[in-house]
Amino acid sequence: MSQTYKKLFSGNAIDVDRVFNSLSTIEIVPVIKDQAESARLAGFGAFYTDKELWVHQDEFNKAQELLNTLDL
Repeated sequence: MSQTYKKLFSGNAIDVDRVFNSLSTIEIVPVIKDQAESARLAGFGAFYTDKELWVHQDEFNKAQELLNTLDL
């Protein structure tokens, strides 16, 4: 990821989707990094099942505050 994005969260697909949807309600659009899906599309296998959520560094503090309110 570019230096303008910071990793906010990593976890299973359900938790990542929950955080993604919560961030969308406060108009933050995160980027989901899914290494397993990337490997599958490239024709490789992967055992890594967690996904990562990245947000723009300008929105990181606001996103972190929201993440702290979620029961994960």
